[in-house]
Amino acid sequence: MRASSPAVPHEEPRDAVPAASLDGFMEAVGDVVFRLDPGGLIQFASQRTVRTLGSGGAAPLVGMPLLALAPEADQPVLRNAIIDACALAIADPVLVEARLRAADKDMGDKETWYELRISSLPGSHELLAVGRDMSGQRATEQRLRHMATHDTLTELPNRLLLSDRIRMVIANARRSGQGFSVATIGLDGFKKVNDGLGHPVGDAILRQAAARLRKTLRDSDTLARVGGDEFVAVLPGTYTAAQIKLVTGRLLAALQSPFEIDSHTIYLGASVGVSIYPEHAEDEVRLLAMADAAMGRCKETGGGRSVVYDLKDSGPPQHDISLEAAMFQAVREGEFLLYYQPIVSSASRQIEGFETLMRWKHPVLGMVPPVRFIPIAETNGLINLLGAWALKAALVQLRQFEEVAKRALYISVNISPRQFRNDKFLSVLDDALAFSGTPGDKLVLEITEGTLMVDPVHAEAILAKMTERRARIAIDDFGTGYSSLAYLKRFPISVLKIDRAFIKDLPASTKDAAICNAVLDLAKHLDLSVVAEGVETEEQLAYVESRGCDYVQGYLTGKPMPAHVALAALRENLYAELLPDELRVGKS
Repeated sequence: MRASSPAVPHEEPRDAVPAASLDGFMEAVGDVVFRLDPGGLIQFASQRTVRTLGSGGAAPLVGMPLLALAPEADQPVLRNAIIDACALAIADPVLVEARLRAADKDMGDKETWYELRISSLPGSHELLAVGRDMSGQRATEQRLRHMATHDTLTELPNRLLLSDRIRMVIANARRSGQGFSVATIGLDGFKKVNDGLGHPVGDAILRQAAARLRKTLRDSDTLARVGGDEFVAVLPGTYTAAQIKLVTGRLLAALQSPFEIDSHTIYLGASVGVSIYPEHAEDEVRLLAMADAAMGRCKETGGGRSVVYDLKDSGPPQHDISLEAAMFQAVREGEFLLYYQPIVSSASRQIEGFETLMRWKHPVLGMVPPVRFIPIAETNGLINLLGAWALKAALVQLRQFEEVAKRALYISVNISPRQFRNDKFLSVLDDALAFSGTPGDKLVLEITEGTLMVDPVHAEAILAKMTERRARIAIDDFGTGYSSLAYLKRFPISVLKIDRAFIKDLPASTKDAAICNAVLDLAKHLDLSVVAEGVETEEQLAYVESRGCDYVQGYLTGKPMPAHVALAALRENLYAELLPDELRVGKS
């Protein structure tokens, strides 16, 4: 309602609200208050406004355009608000945020943000502008924005702002055609500081490290802290080998000097990994990932230097994340299957058993190599599910193999490190044996040397329980893992599998021949069976047979094959001749 406004004849609009009464009222509202004419000239300013924006009374303000108090950047929006308020007459106020500064330069150039509500005075052609000081709110918002984009410990940009900066540099690089690099810097030995001296000392080192690194870089470079003891530097225009060597040398030198914290003198050093745009990638995610991979490679090889990303050192393929998602889908869709490679008597060339090998037939990618998906499954735990399925399915398949062959056979199944360490592994083994109805002595469980030696006490206990179920234990890829032979005495092992690396150059290689002879002689004295892996020629087979090797496995006597091909091989007593070319997939 507008009842409080006095009724005023139309021909006398300026007497509708007595000026003295209105001006007195204006002293009580707003941090700054103005009466303006329709053109935006100040007709009146409250005393609070004069104290804030004027000097020596209202005179310096009265008669000035309100726009003159605003910086040039804010004048257009303020001008439009005045025009809109005139056009809307007595409608709702027009809200606008703008900065205002003192009219008198002696009062300084400080600019303050105000929220101005500009409205038409009832029964008048004048405008009322009431402003609320927004400086406190603006400062709070600015602090929150800073906290959202900066690391609280070092005040450097965080990962969020870093990604934005890299995208900007990428856009500039595309326009200019000039490359750049991303360097990930990790402190060497930082964990010993937190563990030995406490986190406050560690935090002080990180602050000092950030300051040192910042001093070595140009203003056009970006330095960010992305977590822990890791920093990332974005280096526009730095992409040649010489440029990268120069900059990373400075970064390493900055961190080689000792850190003096309280009474402690601490030496750390650093590892640096570098990726280059566009040589290695054209988006910020992969550039960061590759720089991080290069730094990881640097730390693995001793640290204290810089390493530029190299595809052959990158480890798992770039598509691991999407491949991992596809693996879970593959489990639901039944895309995993088992292949079987014959294990053949070297004397009779008769199939004695099969090694079970997992394969993945992707609807788009085709046959995915085990070297790509097995490490991922081992990392994310999916290997436990896949391994349990493979064990059960292989034992069931063995029954069918024996029915066709009309003689006893055995099945060999690989057990991954994660499966072996799983508390439920023995339950999984019991379930597979019970479900298939297969006696334990028809099962060989293949385990690598390294898996056993991670925790020998645990391994000894688990192996003993596995042999209680009459399962035999085979050491896979013998000779490539743990260097000590003491475990052959300690653990209940039945089979040694000589790695293909020692077979492929036989019989010409005297060193490989010496190793094979030593393994066969050792196995004979320990009463162990031996399988030679990777046998591909008649000469290789003849050599290992003449030295007393019991069994062979390789392309000469049978490639990994689907179950129906393995059944045909048993039925016809044939090997590789039966395997179609499209199914010739190598062993993982």
